[in-house]
Amino acid sequence: MPLENAVHLCVDMQRIFAKGGVWETPWMERILPTIVDIVARHPERTVFTRFITPASPEEAPGQWRPYFERWRVATRNAPGGAQLDLVPELARFAPPAAIVDKPAYSAFFRSRLCGLLLDRGIRTVIVSGAETDVCVLSTVLDAVNIGFRVVIVEDALCSSSDQGHDALMTMYRLRFSEQIDLVTAEGLKNMWRPERES
Repeated sequence: MPLENAVHLCVDMQRIFAKGGVWETPWMERILPTIVDIVARHPERTVFTRFITPASPEEAPGQWRPYFERWRVATRNAPGGAQLDLVPELARFAPPAAIVDKPAYSAFFRSRLCGLLLDRGIRTVIVSGAETDVCVLSTVLDAVNIGFRVVIVEDALCSSSDQGHDALMTMYRLRFSEQIDLVTAEGLKNMWRPERES
């Protein structure tokens, strides 16, 4: 089924999750060329999200405070805070790609993302990025709750947990088949062509 009124929502492909980053996600290097290819075909239809950490643990609300006490090195005032930019291979596409910053796992939580998509008449989000079982999961479920059609590019996701990734792929197939489609990057090429955009 062709994809119309769609954007590519690329979650948290940041230096902090890349090789040598504070939260290094080993698969990121492997999926990066696939994501670059998707973005290169639709840069103006891409939205990158960035997980922006607090300046210090003391600025974090509720249970985020002990989390960032544990991960103080990732806060903005610490050395790891310099790693919040997109990886260079993707940063070069913005603009025309948009960047949306978020303070928590979901790209929709306390961010401008939902308004941006609704203002543009977007009905479908094509999801890639990191990590399958944390920020991608939270973003995908919020997208479902809002009512977007969700298309997950299964070979354009990465996680630091093989078990978590595999469990989520199974859950999407078994529990969310009416609201979430799983496709490969190759399959996406046939479904999403610029001339089909409205």
